[in-house]
Amino acid sequence: MTMTRQEAARLALQCLDLTSLNDGDSTADIEALCQRAQGPHGRVAAVCVWPRFVEQARAALPAEIKVAAVANFPSGELDLQRALADVAEIAAAGADEIDVVLPYRALLQGQHSEVAEFLAEVRHASRPLTLKVIIESGELKSPELIADATRLALVAGADFIKTSTGKTPVSATPEAARVMLSEIAASGMGAAGFKASGGIRSVADAQVYLELVADKLGAASLNSRRLRFGASGLLNDIEAVLGGTAAPLASQGY
Repeated sequence: MTMTRQEAARLALQCLDLTSLNDGDSTADIEALCQRAQGPHGRVAAVCVWPRFVEQARAALPAEIKVAAVANFPSGELDLQRALADVAEIAAAGADEIDVVLPYRALLQGQHSEVAEFLAEVRHASRPLTLKVIIESGELKSPELIADATRLALVAGADFIKTSTGKTPVSATPEAARVMLSEIAASGMGAAGFKASGGIRSVADAQVYLELVADKLGAASLNSRRLRFGASGLLNDIEAVLGGTAAPLASQGY
């Protein structure tokens, strides 16, 4: 499908997980994040923060904006007890969603059953919260491993499959997204969603994924129940486009 730049910006805003996962994040940073989440052009889908900021974010936001926090992040170690402790902390603080890192290094080493057990335990412990599984596609690299990680997450009951932590050299790519979306479409696992995260800084970047999701999952999937963008800088360009202050595409090199 084709869409205008403004249409893409509105959809990206509605599907945005406005994120702050810097090591030095403070309560002032999270206060500013929550204010930005309720901007002049509409609300984002969620804010995503460290577990220690969940309670603050939940208190600062209307119920319509979900609060997500990260577990087993960003290391993605095969450490079930750490992941379960993160999940318990996040749930107790009042979050709506959990973004957990799949133990991708273990998968690279062939520990398929151990990764499957890890995900099943995290899924059980996290219910009824929304669970997004970060497969770290840039580290898995091969289409076969990306597909395998996606299937493992789907079988475990993940609500979303997410590309990346944003903490590795390669984050979201259209190539990985195509593989992940194809697996979601073929899975028959209900209405699982897709989250592109890391390196998405412009509406033009986001539009690539909007069009991929429309192609693989159908245009009806272009909503926050099936699609999310994990980003901090994307909102700047969304607001510029919707506010009429964005530079013409040609001058941006598109």
